[in-house]
Amino acid sequence: MIKIGNIELPDFPLLLAPMEDVSDPPYRRLCKMHGADMMYSEFISSEGLIRDAIKSRMKLDIFDYERPVGIQIFGGDEEAMAMSSKIVSAVNPDIIDINFGCPVKKVVCKGAGAGVLKDVDLMIRLTKAVIDSTHLPVTVKTRLGWDDNSINIDEVAERLQDIGVAALSIHARTRAQMYKGHSDWSHIARVKNNPRITMPIFGNGDIDSPEKALEYKNKYGIDGIMIGRAAIGYPWIFNEIKHYFKTGEHLAKPTIMDRVEAVRNHLTWAMEWKGERLGIVETRPHYTNYFKGIHSFKPHKQQLVTLDRPEELFAALNEIEDVYAGYEVV
Repeated sequence: MIKIGNIELPDFPLLLAPMEDVSDPPYRRLCKMHGADMMYSEFISSEGLIRDAIKSRMKLDIFDYERPVGIQIFGGDEEAMAMSSKIVSAVNPDIIDINFGCPVKKVVCKGAGAGVLKDVDLMIRLTKAVIDSTHLPVTVKTRLGWDDNSINIDEVAERLQDIGVAALSIHARTRAQMYKGHSDWSHIARVKNNPRITMPIFGNGDIDSPEKALEYKNKYGIDGIMIGRAAIGYPWIFNEIKHYFKTGEHLAKPTIMDRVEAVRNHLTWAMEWKGERLGIVETRPHYTNYFKGIHSFKPHKQQLVTLDRPEELFAALNEIEDVYAGYEVV
């Protein structure tokens, strides 16, 4: 059993990574249904929370059915991080997570996300400010370092643990790699095997199949796996991995009916949470991933991304079920 503060997770938990425009409450709900053990919110700007930005405040919404759940914040100012930590604590998530891994330019340029990898002392001060401002367990997600010449994850892990960080998720790429090239989990294994490290270490990067999940579990000895891009539009990956761990066999791929049901749920929950119009518009980017690899699907996708009324969308989904009845997903 893995413990983060008082949160108990199953042996070798599977975590849904925090992803902007993906890991919102509707999608987290789907992933929970399909086997995710713990999930995180989209990342939230500490400055946005303090300014009372509507989009940032919406990201604080959590629901009991998805627990345990963490809310992830980012920022480069100690006072702002401390204040946002207090705001987050008030909605009572299970965990506060700090993002020191986001590589996108607009975040890095503000001295936040992966930008903090260039200044470990600042990373420690920012983290300490959050820890000192909350009663909740604080975890961190980060990368190996800024580039291949400045991989500093060993120092980062030790120093974060020393100030009270409860768990560490490591994306096995540098900021310079962005999401390109191969992840290098040997650095994660070295952190995990450091006799000083006692907090749980979760690996992240390139896990896209049950076979790879099992291989990396056995090869690198980590405490659990965080799954990001492979879970976008494919919440079934969590139960597929768990089934493969137990049996060595693959679950059947989700059928067209399974996929349509997931889309119906996602759309319904998005409209309930965001309102009808916003729910419809912000679900559109997900259709490509839900129906990836389905033969001759383009006309149906075109319908889904242009229809504006719930009844029309649900009718289009019913039509997809009819057209692809008996279709075998490979």
